[in-house]
Amino acid sequence: MEFDLSQLRELLTILNSTDIEELNLKSDDFELNVRKGNSPQIVTAAAPHQVLEVVPTAAASTPVISEAANAPAPAVDKDWVEVTSPMVGTFYRAPAPDEPAFIEVGDKIRNGQTLCIIEAMKLMNEIEAELNGEVMEILVENAQPIAFGDPLMRVKPSK
Repeated sequence: MEFDLSQLRELLTILNSTDIEELNLKSDDFELNVRKGNSPQIVTAAAPHQVLEVVPTAAASTPVISEAANAPAPAVDKDWVEVTSPMVGTFYRAPAPDEPAFIEVGDKIRNGQTLCIIEAMKLMNEIEAELNGEVMEILVENAQPIAFGDPLMRVKPSK
């Protein structure tokens, strides 16, 4: 069994438009395992740890601590939940560069509402909210590469 890149893309596009969650193809010289992961994982937010950034300067031979490291970290409420990335890809806040962001800090969100897009293998995956609440922090910059499990935003759940 041989697959060229265009056939693989076509297969992934078709798979993305179905309810199939996992596909395994195997032959003597070829194996392909695909598993969908469009649902964001929600975990209880832990207090962020402070990271000191050492910035070397040309004039000084000693490291300088960045000003951002001295700023107090924003308070994280224990009731907030962290929306994490369900896949590796590129994070986008808006459907297109010239369009407004899906959400902003302070916005009220509802279950099923699109929060962002993660581009993976040239496929745009809409990440939807799994709870009602208020966006408290957006932790990722637009067009930033992200890994599986990276925190994307913090949400204060509605009561």
